[in-house]
Amino acid sequence: MENKNNVTEFILHGLTQDKTVAEVCFSLFLVFYAAIILGNLFILITIKTSEQLNSPMYFFLSYLSVVDISYSTVTAPKLIYDLLVEKKTISFVGCIAQVFAGHFFGCTEIFLLTVMAYDRCVAICKPLHYRSTVNKHVCGWLVAASWVGGFVHSVVQTLLTIQLPFCGPNEIDHYFCDVHPLLKLACTDTYIIGVSVAANSGVISLSCFVVLVVSYAVILVSLRTRSSEGRLKALYTSTSHITVVVLFFGPCIFIYMRPSTTFSADKMVSVFYTIVTPMLNPLIYTLRNEEVKNAMKKLWSRKVKRSEK
Repeated sequence: MENKNNVTEFILHGLTQDKTVAEVCFSLFLVFYAAIILGNLFILITIKTSEQLNSPMYFFLSYLSVVDISYSTVTAPKLIYDLLVEKKTISFVGCIAQVFAGHFFGCTEIFLLTVMAYDRCVAICKPLHYRSTVNKHVCGWLVAASWVGGFVHSVVQTLLTIQLPFCGPNEIDHYFCDVHPLLKLACTDTYIIGVSVAANSGVISLSCFVVLVVSYAVILVSLRTRSSEGRLKALYTSTSHITVVVLFFGPCIFIYMRPSTTFSADKMVSVFYTIVTPMLNPLIYTLRNEEVKNAMKKLWSRKVKRSEK
């Protein structure tokens, strides 16, 4: 393949062409992004400063907050800025960097959610062996493996994309750079690369989804022997994670587990998993978790007392 590239920048169509809708979306997404940063930072600070939140579940949750902040930052600031300008451009290098960062943090989040499902499975099914099985050393390795897995996936996706020749047109019908929209602009047959891209994302998404389903199937089977009170308590601790998994995996599977085609609904679906889900995660984990809420109240009361002195 002759790598002939005449494109130095791409023009993004953005989320909408309607100025009135764009102004409304600007205010809305600015609030959303602020909520993502503040909400996840508050969870992160609460976990790091609270002595009660020292279990593996909160260790993984703190890294999920880091990934949520990073993942939304890849697209949200650019989206918010572009809603106020007519010509939405991004350099070729910036576009490839956005592809790399988006897949890196997105895939890392998938692995982290899978690890958290394994953590819940061991905690509920093998409570007596939980501390010895999911110890600090194991937690560290699982988080490191999630980051490495996300990095490897992103490198593959980026290398498959960057080798393509782009000779025009350079208009991307999206509000950020992603693999599928870029494949449509390549000046060559992208069928094999498209299949490779879908296979790379599909294998990861499908394998992680299978692990998640198996984990919760094992949990449900083990709960049959529990008392009704124990069953409700175990389910209560897992519903937050199940909710996050559904909100994140659903849109990701819709976008990436298919051939390299684009649909009109892709933009709104992408908004959901790049902005809405990272914003909802702190609410989901705090509203349904008494330990986190109590730790946040203690942290807030300490700050109030310090300010009064």
